Amino acid sequence: MAETFKIELVSPDRLLMSEEVEQVIVPGSEGDFAVLYGHAPILSSIRPGILRILGGKSGDKEYFVRGGFAEARPDGLTILAQETRLIREFSADDINKDIKETEQVLEGEIDDETRRNFETALQCLKEIRGN
Repeated sequence: MAETFKIELVSPDRLLMSEEVEQVIVPGSEGDFAVLYGHAPILSSIRPGILRILGGKSGDKEYFVRGGFAEARPDGLTILAQETRLIREFSADDINKDIKETEQVLEGEIDDETRRNFETALQCLKEIRGN
C-alpha cells in the first residue's frame, strides 16, 4: 500500500474535505501535476479543470474547480478553491446552465487572462457533459 498524506479541500465558505489519500492530480496553471506523499514544497495557482483525488478512505473523487491555489508539503496538500463541485453531483441541467453562463461571459469584454480561464472552464464543462 502506498503512503498517504492529508489533503484539505477548502472553498471560500467551508472545509469540503479533509482526508488521508494516496495521490492528487491538480490542474495547475502551468499544467497538471501529481502530488504524492513526500512531495517537495510547492505553491501553484489552479486553472479551471478537474481535481482528481485518488486512494482515499471514501474512494476516488473528482471535483470541477474554477480556480484557486494549491500548497503541497511533504506531509500534506491544501487546496483553496474559488469554486468547486463534486463531478458526480452535476446534473445535465447543471452542466448546461454552467456552459450557458460561461458562454455569456465570453461574449462580453474581458481581459485576456480571464478569457483564457473561462475558455478552459468551458472546455472542461463540455468534457464533463460528454462533448
